[in-house]
Amino acid sequence: MTELASLEPELLPDGIRARFVDGVNGLRMHVLEAGYDVADRPCLLLLHGFPELAFSWRKVMVPLAAAGFHVVAPDQRGYGRTTGWDPDYDGDLQSFGMPNLVADASALVLALGYSSVAAIVGHDFGASVAAWCALIKPEFFRSVALMSAPFDGPPGPPVNGPDIHTALAALSPPRKHYQWYYSTRSADADMRQCSQGLSDFLRAYYHAKSADWPDNKPFLLAGWTAEALANLPRYYVMDLDRNMAETVAPDMPSDAEISAANWLTEKDLQVYTTEYARTGFQGGLQWYRCRMTPDINDQLRDYAGKKIDVPSCFIAGANDWGIQQVPGALEAMQSSACSQMTSSDLVPGAGHWVQQEQPGDVVRLLKKFLNVERSDG
Repeated sequence: MTELASLEPELLPDGIRARFVDGVNGLRMHVLEAGYDVADRPCLLLLHGFPELAFSWRKVMVPLAAAGFHVVAPDQRGYGRTTGWDPDYDGDLQSFGMPNLVADASALVLALGYSSVAAIVGHDFGASVAAWCALIKPEFFRSVALMSAPFDGPPGPPVNGPDIHTALAALSPPRKHYQWYYSTRSADADMRQCSQGLSDFLRAYYHAKSADWPDNKPFLLAGWTAEALANLPRYYVMDLDRNMAETVAPDMPSDAEISAANWLTEKDLQVYTTEYARTGFQGGLQWYRCRMTPDINDQLRDYAGKKIDVPSCFIAGANDWGIQQVPGALEAMQSSACSQMTSSDLVPGAGHWVQQEQPGDVVRLLKKFLNVERSDG
């Protein structure tokens, strides 16, 4: 099989290069880099979420490099041009479990020639990986910035109680949780081969979770009950009889809205469309399957009671329902899960894709967290 080339330079802002790093915990990892041309810089490691890519960090990498860092963003296991992972639904699910994703990040740090990074920054599911990196290996990851997905600590002992999926299905109309749906065998094909076409699906999905969608006005939910979760948008708590492509299809933006969405141009969208047309979504969906598989997720209970003890911060869009999708998680992160949380900021004019929607604010907040007072470029 012909090896993939790295992402084409014309798709990237000036100052960012794409290359491969071999021998990363069994992966040939595709990475984007900025600030690579100056030796002995402290490293920042940026981890994307779903359905994203290293490309999702393109707007913040050069400004962070100008502040004095070697900035590295990989396509994580299951994504983009990184290879060496099992694409089969029935394949090696354990390799997508959180301990191995932490091992991926650690191996990349070593492969880059570092013994540690100044900060690991994670967005969406990448925030979960970043949090676990800082918790398990604080000597590697000396600070952590979490974006859009609060970390409320390791899971405690199992709690007996009503099954949330049964309770959601009993609502009128019946509903289902998106992470449960993402764990189903059909989810990849539902999205990859949807009737509206992959590009329109991704456009609608990104739009529906952005500040451009007028109904993204999050508020604190009463608790982890079916009735409370039913207040979440359909892209989080779906109609039982709809897949994700069908769920977001009614929210396809108009031509005028697309034209106004300069945070995600048609050229940008084409990068995502091309990559997911080639890989499908199953690699990323395996992460959700691990979260929903007790034998794998329960491994994390070994860390119950342990906190993130390195300096931390949280950044999210003010219009991001992700900060409220797990009732109490934001408060637990701030009060107990992170012992040195220095700031928690909600960015106006941003939904879930905060580093793409409002990159200037994200750079400013990250530089403040990293105690960088000025930029050289």
